[in-house]
Amino acid sequence: MSRIYNFSAGPATLPLPVLEQVRDELTDWHQSGMSVMEMSHRGPHFKQIAERADSDLRQLLSIPQDYSVLFLQGGATTQFAAAPLNLAAPGQRIDYVVTGSWGKKAAKEGARYGDVNIAADAAATNYTTIPSPTDWDRSDDAAFLHYTPNETIGGVEFQFIPDSEVPLVADMSSTILSRPVDVARFGVIYAGAQKNIGPAGLTIVIVANELLGQARPETPSMLDYQVQANAGSMSNTPATFSWYVAGLVFAWLRQQGGLDAMAERNAAKKDSLYSVIDASDFYSNPVDPQARSWMNIPFTLANPELDPVFLEQAAGNGLANLKGHRSVGGMRASIYNAMPQSGVDALIEFMNEFERTHG
Repeated sequence: MSRIYNFSAGPATLPLPVLEQVRDELTDWHQSGMSVMEMSHRGPHFKQIAERADSDLRQLLSIPQDYSVLFLQGGATTQFAAAPLNLAAPGQRIDYVVTGSWGKKAAKEGARYGDVNIAADAAATNYTTIPSPTDWDRSDDAAFLHYTPNETIGGVEFQFIPDSEVPLVADMSSTILSRPVDVARFGVIYAGAQKNIGPAGLTIVIVANELLGQARPETPSMLDYQVQANAGSMSNTPATFSWYVAGLVFAWLRQQGGLDAMAERNAAKKDSLYSVIDASDFYSNPVDPQARSWMNIPFTLANPELDPVFLEQAAGNGLANLKGHRSVGGMRASIYNAMPQSGVDALIEFMNEFERTHG
């Protein structure tokens, strides 16, 4: 069977050259006589893999030297707890900007460890907009300000980095590496790997060194950023295979021209798909055009009864995992870095034909 175009929100499609390299190296990595899955995380072979991944990621994102890069486990959801445990004293105020499902979950978890203040909440617009920063109700004494730059489910994305007098913490799981970002404006960036980085099982945390060493005493050692930084992300056995594949993705991104080149590609992909949706009376996107996601594009059909027909026929045309999240329905096309323009073009061609025959 030939490969499909996989529009899943995560685990998501990976670059084919990376998958082919994994295949070729699977049983014998660089004549070591063993697979990456079999080698010691403390041995010289994996040390080489880990150092290369760290170096490539730092170059891609232009990460300042006074930031630590951690390759952890537990998914981005674990960071909902890790951030307040590392940055906030018990009972201290924490500000959250909520623009969708993941922001709500982060704030709910944060409330277990601090006094959460919802600085802004886009619920009144059914999470289809980004509240203007001039209307945010911020706390002067907040430990940090948390936001979700891209909401995977609703397809809402910040097109700016908020100014903040306190450390800025961002869940970048679904937008990291899609374009350049000024890391120096953040206290902590965290991201689950399974969208733009690599396979599930790995979480990247980028943290300013000045914020290390502040974890409250009851913080589990595995969630303590200082402990993990001191151990080179190897306080226990890390997700070695996911780390290895992520390193291959970083190398692939550099070969493509880095994040400036990826930004151009991603802009072209999302513009072409949104243009088709906007030009149609058959398809629609509910998100404010100024807040539309580059990575996750939800859309609905004029007649929802056609949804299962659309999905069945799309799958028959090699276009998979287009069903929208159960909480919002409709369709969703996730077009991360590894989704080529040809995949978006194939989806557009199918959408036009489906509208012609069912509209």
